[in-house]
Amino acid sequence: MASFKEIVTKAVVGKAKKNSISKFVIKPEETPNTVLGCWVINHTFEGSNANGVVLVNGTFDVNVWYSYNNDTKTAVTTKKFSYTDKLHVNLKDGAKLNDSSEIIVRSLNQPTVTEVKINNGEVNLSVEKELGVEIVGNTMIKVSVEDDADDYEVIEDLDEEENAAINEVNTEYLN
Repeated sequence: MASFKEIVTKAVVGKAKKNSISKFVIKPEETPNTVLGCWVINHTFEGSNANGVVLVNGTFDVNVWYSYNNDTKTAVTTKKFSYTDKLHVNLKDGAKLNDSSEIIVRSLNQPTVTEVKINNGEVNLSVEKELGVEIVGNTMIKVSVEDDADDYEVIEDLDEEENAAINEVNTEYLN
């Protein structure tokens, strides 16, 4: 007869992703003529619970390589930017986001500069990124348990006659 047992385990109880485009401004020391390159490095982030909403706080550095002085000289300027993204993650089976929930944040698409414009000596940037969030919480599963299943093999001892035959060694056989 089968009975059921409940097992409490950790599982992903919610999953979501968010694509966002943010605008930033960098004011280089010199007045730029042309942007020669622009890239994002050092992306770090962390997720936290804020009253049932996931807040992702992160930072990254943006490097802008530009020409100035009528395109006769070049320079690179770097600026660190911070961001906060709110993600409303729908949780499965009535789970609730609480302080014991584990929040895992992944960068599905690293921040990338998608648009650069020079406007009145400033460099205007659009940075696109995609973040994925998984909420890990306690969940319960039920499993069927067979109470009468006996999967042990019975081992019977050898009788004395069989033991004696095993113990008889023909020493001449090895020569």
